[in-house]
Amino acid sequence: MKLGVMNPVLYAMALEEAVAYLGSLGVQTIEIGAGGYPGKTHVDAREYLDNPSKIEDLKGLLQANNLEISALSCHGNPVHPDKAVAQGFHDDFVDTVLLAEKLGVDTVITFSGCPGGSEGATQPNWVTCSWPNEYLDVLNYQWNEVLIPYWKEAVKLANAHGVTKIALEMHPGFCVYNPSSLLKLRTAVGDTIGANFDPSHLFWQGIKPAEAIKALAGAIHHFHAKDTKIDEANTAVNGVLDTGSYTNLLGRSWSFRTVGYGNGDAVWKEIISALKATGYDGAISIEHEDPLMSPKEGLEKAIAFLKGVLIFEQAGEMWWV
Repeated sequence: MKLGVMNPVLYAMALEEAVAYLGSLGVQTIEIGAGGYPGKTHVDAREYLDNPSKIEDLKGLLQANNLEISALSCHGNPVHPDKAVAQGFHDDFVDTVLLAEKLGVDTVITFSGCPGGSEGATQPNWVTCSWPNEYLDVLNYQWNEVLIPYWKEAVKLANAHGVTKIALEMHPGFCVYNPSSLLKLRTAVGDTIGANFDPSHLFWQGIKPAEAIKALAGAIHHFHAKDTKIDEANTAVNGVLDTGSYTNLLGRSWSFRTVGYGNGDAVWKEIISALKATGYDGAISIEHEDPLMSPKEGLEKAIAFLKGVLIFEQAGEMWWV
């Protein structure tokens, strides 16, 4: 396994400064936002494609600071019912795939997206229950008329340019939000589709990440290290479906936290061990969205915590049996 960081947390720094800072902290990989929700502050995929010298400069910068790229990220909703919105996210996805090819990166991270409830809708419609029955009609339309056809074509495009792993982050609000929905799309489209496994979005759904990892054995393409703290008192009253402001820390049912501040060593060691046991040995990429910590403090605490939790070396033969 390799210790990594997703770069938007350092957008207050110039790219060169951010990369040097990560190298000084002993970080081994960087996940670079190149479009979509992660933004283009450090790397605008289209700008780099139009200026090949920038690609070579980036390669040199990373090599000088002993960093590898674990993935390019362009989280978005390319199946948004507003065609203009969908096109913008799709264009970012395409540009990110093309840049990944130039950089020799085989993994692109995004969301599955969420269509509207029917043809002519203007806003996404995330279905959370199977009754009344019209919700099943919505799901049938979303999956069979929009989602599966889109991702079949997206996979063809990615594969044609050397991207063999499209890592979908399981996130409520999108059609792929848990292991069963991830596996449903993977079965329909092929194993280029896999998970960007982010425990923070699973904790608050009541999912145990270590068990979810076992269910997704062989289908995890990338991993985000981000934690969630469940407020037991608020959850006992209102449950976990919380649409309140992220700034209302004392009133929410849950909040994102730096790793170790939502769940302790035992939980994270179980997660890392499950990853290792199921064959995932890639980047553990820190995503910092802790409202109580500055980017630097949250990032440095996460790095220190994970250095004591990750399994860096191969086990080798079981010499004791």
